[in-house]
Amino acid sequence: MVWATPEYPKRWVNDAGSVIADYSSGSFDDHLAYLDALDIVNNWRSSHNFPLNTFHVGLKRRGKLIDRGIITAQRIKRLSSIEAKLSRFKTMTLSQMQDIGGCRAIMRSAASVKQLCEAYASSEIKHELAANDDYIASPKESGYRGTHLVYKYFSDRKTDYNTLKIEIQIRSQLQHAWATAVETVGTLQQQALKSSQGERDWLRFFALASSAFAFREGTAPVPGTPVRYRDLIAELRDFARSLDLEKRLQAYGHAMRFLSNPQHGRSDNHYFLLEMNPAQMSIQVTTFKFSESTIANQKYLEVEKKLKNTAGAEAVLVSVDSLDAVRKAYPNYFLDTGVFVQLIRDTTKRLSRPKLIQRSPNQLQLDLF
Repeated sequence: MVWATPEYPKRWVNDAGSVIADYSSGSFDDHLAYLDALDIVNNWRSSHNFPLNTFHVGLKRRGKLIDRGIITAQRIKRLSSIEAKLSRFKTMTLSQMQDIGGCRAIMRSAASVKQLCEAYASSEIKHELAANDDYIASPKESGYRGTHLVYKYFSDRKTDYNTLKIEIQIRSQLQHAWATAVETVGTLQQQALKSSQGERDWLRFFALASSAFAFREGTAPVPGTPVRYRDLIAELRDFARSLDLEKRLQAYGHAMRFLSNPQHGRSDNHYFLLEMNPAQMSIQVTTFKFSESTIANQKYLEVEKKLKNTAGAEAVLVSVDSLDAVRKAYPNYFLDTGVFVQLIRDTTKRLSRPKLIQRSPNQLQLDLF
């Protein structure tokens, strides 16, 4: 198994990041320089695969001790997301970006999320904790909730990867259903809702929905939303109706075509390359073995180049246990908001406060997936 290693000094990596961001925004038009920069950026990105895999294995092991129903996944950040982030944060450099490599844990309750975070805090992990952002205790105004741990990789043996940053996202099922619905609607509406940009009605709706879910989990509400539960649900219900939420989202999910091939059922599949094209209402999945990391990353770059000028089209390379786990960890790539729609339907049925989800994770009856 050959893993990519960083081949360029950070100064070159940062310069390449500036080039692709400027090219994407239209302020730079040297296509050959852009292609050269892409090679550097892709090497930097691919170099995160080894430490990312290491952290994913540890996340899965720790998580299963707390919640047997945990879903985990790992992904390398999309080029379009890298370009957008560098354009949005002018002082950020590519080597400073903390989430080039990211792994995710989806737990069955907010209580189990807290337990997993505590397990990391008390462990004797040799990697350096660079950031700990608790958006459950302090939700973003957009409604985003979850916990992000950022580690700098360190190894006595694999020194090539030392100081590379890996982000671990830990969410409950409710938080995950909300976050992936935001991404799905953002894709369909061609709006950067994830970055709090877009129509006010959608932004307000998602802030209200997240606050309603927080009530259900007994965690902090979203700033700027009604304090009284009755008022919160009344406003949420009004926005769900005015946006015709259920009808619009279900129509997209039903129309999406899944393009499969015989390879998907192999037990040795490790990497899944997803190509989502909203204009064609299709999702293409290509699979790779664990030993095909380099090939998978090369194909990832090729697909991203192909889709660059296709409005709304996206690609992502992920690693999960199965295709079914891909659907659960990344439902937005299948335009699947079924879980979220059901949650909104249940939440807006009554104005009385819901029962809190307080049971231990392994006894929990709320199993959204």
